[in-house]
Amino acid sequence: MLTVADAFTAVLQTVRDMGTEMLPFEAANGRVLREPVKADRPFPPFDRVTMDGVAILYDSYARGQQIFGVEDIQAAGLPRLQLSNTANCIEVMTGAILPELTDTVIPYEQLQPTDHEGFRRFTVTGEVTQGQNIHRKGSDVAEGAVLLSPGTVIGPAEAGVLATVGKTQVLVAKLPRVAVIATGNELVPVDATPEEHQVRISNIYNLMASLQQCGITATYVHLSDEEAAMRERLEPLLQETDVWISSGAVSAGKYDYLPAVLQRLGMQQRFHKVQQRPGKPFLFGTFDNGPVVFALPGNPVSGFMCFYRYVLPWLKAAMGAQQDATLYAVLQETVNFRPALEYYLPVKLQSLPDGRWGAFPQPYHGSGDLASLLMADAFMALPLDKNTFEPGSCYPVWKFR
Repeated sequence: MLTVADAFTAVLQTVRDMGTEMLPFEAANGRVLREPVKADRPFPPFDRVTMDGVAILYDSYARGQQIFGVEDIQAAGLPRLQLSNTANCIEVMTGAILPELTDTVIPYEQLQPTDHEGFRRFTVTGEVTQGQNIHRKGSDVAEGAVLLSPGTVIGPAEAGVLATVGKTQVLVAKLPRVAVIATGNELVPVDATPEEHQVRISNIYNLMASLQQCGITATYVHLSDEEAAMRERLEPLLQETDVWISSGAVSAGKYDYLPAVLQRLGMQQRFHKVQQRPGKPFLFGTFDNGPVVFALPGNPVSGFMCFYRYVLPWLKAAMGAQQDATLYAVLQETVNFRPALEYYLPVKLQSLPDGRWGAFPQPYHGSGDLASLLMADAFMALPLDKNTFEPGSCYPVWKFR
């Protein structure tokens, strides 16, 4: 039986590149970028006015001039004007290009307007600093600089950058073809009324919802607890999918046929059972030129935890996504746990006054307690070499919300 660390290493050693495809940038939200995106010109691309007011040549002000006549108005989006007389000014609007022969912008709040014989003038009423209220060309990003690196997940900010540089087509990772597999004769459809000995299919739907958050739409398969039927349903999927995520039939029960069926189909078992709770019966394997198999335990919390601890990091790595840094939180209550297993405790995360995350354990009645996940948003990983975990101690957490 592997430790969690060894199991996680074994999982990541099987990562496969999903390949790439070109998409219109409007359709790339949530996808993983697989090429660098560079600035096609400086940011900002010109000396940009940041306040409504007037643009002057500072030297005129420095020589004691306080009154400036208006020559013209420089609006945003209009070609650059030029000051013809450095004793005058040009009115400028926020976002406009700075007129030639000017180097300082005085906001209207520091000006007193007057009119003399139809000629508009402004008197300076506040202190002026040379170069003020100007966003200089290239001061944010130089032309040719890398703005987005491969592995970036495209979101709203990235979409705005893609639009800014005119990147209408973007190279992204292909989404893996995933089959989500439910097992068990006790399972009935969600819209059915279960008999006393039956339950509605549910585990699969939280897995599919988690995949949808990554932009992945999975194929759904339900297997009965019969070896021949399992093999018949799974065999066609070998060439049609990249990843199998199953729920149930991997423990030591008389009807847990899935491990044997997978091996007869040619799966190479990497490990079966991990020193963790929940999720100890977790089975992982690979096919040559076929899918990677995450055979998760059937208890809902077990499978849910294993998805976020193992499956999601594999999927992100396969799409070339930058891996998230491990998040740590401070335990807020005493927890006792005796088996020599790494314990994944459902917790609610809250920001503490000192800026750290606090982890508050939630009522939890074991790996079959699906409702316990409603009040939690992460699993806290408590190490297997201790039995008592004190408040104030810090441990890694794996967020699912």
